[in-house]
Amino acid sequence: MLLHEKYAHLERTEDLLPLSLQIVRYKIMGLRRKAVRRGEYTQVSITDLPLPDLEANPAGQLERQEMLDHLTRAVGQLGERCRQLIRLKLQGKSFPEIQKIMGAAALNTIYTWDHRCRKHLLELMGGDWEAGRR
Repeated sequence: MLLHEKYAHLERTEDLLPLSLQIVRYKIMGLRRKAVRRGEYTQVSITDLPLPDLEANPAGQLERQEMLDHLTRAVGQLGERCRQLIRLKLQGKSFPEIQKIMGAAALNTIYTWDHRCRKHLLELMGGDWEAGRR
């Protein structure tokens, strides 16, 4: 349908091959521009980053434990929907997968829930993600 409307000036089917190759070329260039714009070419692979030595510093280990305790208490004060959303995110589920699991009508609903849950969690943490360290 689109070929008849947009490319009515093409009379032979042989003219469609160069046209289709040109369209594919534009699509590939668009994907590359988008990847550059998003910074996908300059990202460092997670496997290239060194892992910190968590056992080396007893004071740091104590701080992390206090932060974990504070975070655990704050998450426990959240509503069931927020806890389920956080649990699914920690399991590595994508937002469309979470939408299906939680039965939300729209993907934007999940984004809104996520924003509100993170905002509420931040309030419960004292307005600072590192409030438990102080």
